[in-house]
Amino acid sequence: MEWSTACVDWADRLVAGASIIPPPIFPPQAEQALAIFKELRVVDLPGKPTFGECSEQWVFDFVAVIFGAYDADTGQQLIREYFLLISKKNTKSTIAAGIMLTALILCWREEEEHLILAPTKEVADNSFKPAAGMIRADDELSALFHIQEHVRTITHRVNRASLKVVAADTDTVSGKKSGRILIDEHWLFGKRANADAMFMEATGGQVSRDEGWVIYLTTQSQEPPAGVFKEKLQYYRDVRDGKIVDRKSLGVIYEFPDEMVKAKGYLDPANFYITNPNIGRSVSAVWLEDQLRKQLHKTDGSLQTFLAKHLNVEIGLNLRTDRWPGADFWEAQGIEALTLDQLLRRSEVAVVGIDGGGLDDLLGLAVIGRERKTRRWLLWIHAWAHKIVLERRMEIAPALRDFAADGDLTIVEQPGQDVIEVADIICRVRDARLLPDEKSIGVDPAGIGDVVDELTDPDVSRGFTMEQIIGVSQGWRLSGAIKTTERKIAGKEMVHGGSRLMAWCVGNAKVVPSGNATLITKQISGTAKIDPLMAVFNAVSLMSLNPESNAIDQGFVSL
Repeated sequence: MEWSTACVDWADRLVAGASIIPPPIFPPQAEQALAIFKELRVVDLPGKPTFGECSEQWVFDFVAVIFGAYDADTGQQLIREYFLLISKKNTKSTIAAGIMLTALILCWREEEEHLILAPTKEVADNSFKPAAGMIRADDELSALFHIQEHVRTITHRVNRASLKVVAADTDTVSGKKSGRILIDEHWLFGKRANADAMFMEATGGQVSRDEGWVIYLTTQSQEPPAGVFKEKLQYYRDVRDGKIVDRKSLGVIYEFPDEMVKAKGYLDPANFYITNPNIGRSVSAVWLEDQLRKQLHKTDGSLQTFLAKHLNVEIGLNLRTDRWPGADFWEAQGIEALTLDQLLRRSEVAVVGIDGGGLDDLLGLAVIGRERKTRRWLLWIHAWAHKIVLERRMEIAPALRDFAADGDLTIVEQPGQDVIEVADIICRVRDARLLPDEKSIGVDPAGIGDVVDELTDPDVSRGFTMEQIIGVSQGWRLSGAIKTTERKIAGKEMVHGGSRLMAWCVGNAKVVPSGNATLITKQISGTAKIDPLMAVFNAVSLMSLNPESNAIDQGFVSL
C-alpha cells in the first residue's frame, strides 16, 4: 500500500488556508475513531459542547490520520510516530486528552496502559483534567471508567485498560509498557539532559505492540531550540520537505514559510491564521493583535516569548533589556563559509584571544584576522568543555551537546587536552605567518596559566615568547574592546562564522553600566556561559592596536 508523509508544498497550503495533514490510509478506521472523538465533551467551554460541535476541520484531520493508519486486518499501525507543532491556545492539551480517551475506548488489549508524559505536574494536569471532565460529562462513560485523581489514572472497568498521566518532574517512567503514548510540551524536554533516556524508558513497551504509536505535541520554544526538541523539530521538517523518506513518521508543523519570517510577515495580523488554525474559536485574533501591539516595543524578551508561543516563530538570540548592544546585529553578520582555513587564507594579520578554562567553564578561543584589501575583521571561534560541565550544569548540557555536534565545541575527557588543542590552533596561525611578533595573543590573566605554560615551556618547544602573550585587563578596562566590537558588528566591519554557540554566548551576555564604562563579566551573566565572547573581546583589544602584517601576499579571494 502506498502513502506518503511528506508535504513539500506545505508553505503554499498554509498561506492558502488548506490542510497540511494527509488523508487517512484506512478511512473506515478513521471514521470509527472520529465518531467517538466527536461525541466527547469539552467541559471548560460554555455549554460543554462536543468536539464535533466546537472543533475546526484540522482537528478531525489530525485524529483521522492517527487512527486511520491502523490496519485492522494485520493489527499493524503503519504510521508509528506523530509530531504536532502548533501555537499556544489552539486547544493542544484538550485535543491530547480527547485523542487518548478515544484510544482507550477503542483499545482491545486487556490491561493495556496508555500514557501521557508531561514535563511538569502543571502540564500533566492540563491533559488529565479535561480527560476526566469528558468522562464525568457522559453517563455512559462514567459507568465504564473509574477515575483516580490522586494518581492521575483512568481505568476501563471491563478490560482494565488504563490511561495514566505522568509528570516527569515528580513521577517515574521506568518500566512502562505503554502501547500508545502522547508526549506533551516536547520543547520543555529539550532542556532536560536525561530526556533521551526518559523517552527510551517510556516507549520501550512498543517493541511488542504492533498497534502502538507515539505523538509529540508542542509549541515553539521561547529560547533557541535545543536537545531532543531541536533534533525532532529538524527531523520532522526534513520528513515534511521530502529530504528524508520515512513513511512511519508524520510531522504536522504550523510555522511561517522562510520568506515570511525573513520579511517579518508574522507581525501582520492578517497572517496570524497561518500558525493558529483555531483562530476564531479558541484563539482570538483581536487578542493576538492587542498583545502584539503591547509587546512590540519591549526589549526584555517579552516580545520574543510572545512570538514563539503565539505565532510559532523560532527564536534566535535571547534579547533582553540588559543585553549587549552588539546582539541586535550579531546574526546578520554571520557567514557560514567562514572557516578557520578561510580566515587564514584571506587575512594579512591575525591575533588570538583566550578566556576561561576552569572545570565549570568553557575554554574559549577566538581568532580575528584582518582581511587583505578590505581590512574587514574576520572572526572564528571554538570552545572546549570538560565533561564534568555536563553533570554540574545539567540545564545547559543539551545545548552544549548540540554545539559539539555542530563542530564548534569539543567536550574533553581529561584536563589538559583542551590546552594542547588550543596551542595547536595558535601554532597553525603562527605557521601561516599571520601572528605579529609582539602582542599577538590576548588572555584573561586569571586562570589561564596552563595555556601560557603550554605555549612558552621550552620543553614543549612551541616556540612562543612572553612578548607575544598579553594579559588583557578585565572589568571596566575591557569597556573599550566591548564598544569597538559593537561598532564593528553594527557597521558590518566584522563578520563571523554564524555558529549557534556564539549566538548563544552573545544572547547570554548581560551588560551593567558603570559610569562611562560598559561591564560584561561572567559574574554578571551568572551560570550562562560567555567565555568564547570574552575571548573575542580579548582578541579585539589586540587587533585594535592595528598590528603590522608579516604575511606573504597570496592574492585576494572573495567568499
